[in-house]
Amino acid sequence: MTENVKKLKELVEGSDNIVFFGGAGVSTESGIPDFRSTDGLYHQQYDYPPETILSHSFYESNPEEFFRFYRTKMLAPEARPNAAHRKLAELEAAGKLKAVITQNIDGLHQAAGSREVLELHGSVHRNYCETCGKFYGLDFILRTEGVPRCEACGGRVKPDVVLYEEGLDRKTLERAVDFLSKADMLIIGGTSLNVYPAAGLIRYYRGHKLVLINKSPVAADLTADLTIADPIGETLAQL
Repeated sequence: MTENVKKLKELVEGSDNIVFFGGAGVSTESGIPDFRSTDGLYHQQYDYPPETILSHSFYESNPEEFFRFYRTKMLAPEARPNAAHRKLAELEAAGKLKAVITQNIDGLHQAAGSREVLELHGSVHRNYCETCGKFYGLDFILRTEGVPRCEACGGRVKPDVVLYEEGLDRKTLERAVDFLSKADMLIIGGTSLNVYPAAGLIRYYRGHKLVLINKSPVAADLTADLTIADPIGETLAQL
């Protein structure tokens, strides 16, 4: 066990109100690529950068191309929780971790057993008809082709994920602020904190035990009490 992991273990043992704030790096060990770091792939197949395709205006003006990208690049139904997801669920079951605040849309925290998961950017597992509101799961999107249409009314079915140009859910934001402001320890993992407004939430943390676990440098001007530049699953598995 490295010195860093020893220190992390001590901090966790001395805390009982931990919040975890995570991003794409939490799921890369489950085989879900972080599209920000693999842009090269897309230029072979798509005429637009991912940020453009995943925008609200592109979804409205070019839904066929949106869904082609979405099904191919944003869905990973075969992905399973990794050591990071499992350890966080364990810490919650032990009463230490109070909430997972995630920028991910893959549902892997819930699959690992976490109960208090705040999904800032929505979830691929929730889809709804824009006309009548009928709910559809991920399996519906996977078995349809082109623009998915509601079986009840024929309306377009939209994934409940936050696209660029769309606002975050107010209730989810308020709950995230509440958990962060009360936390005695904050672990930020698998995110470079580049995506706003999500990244701005961490300023609501008032405690003095801030841990950063990320393979690449973090954008925000943060003073962490402990910084670990190793894969998050590998790190948390040692606790």
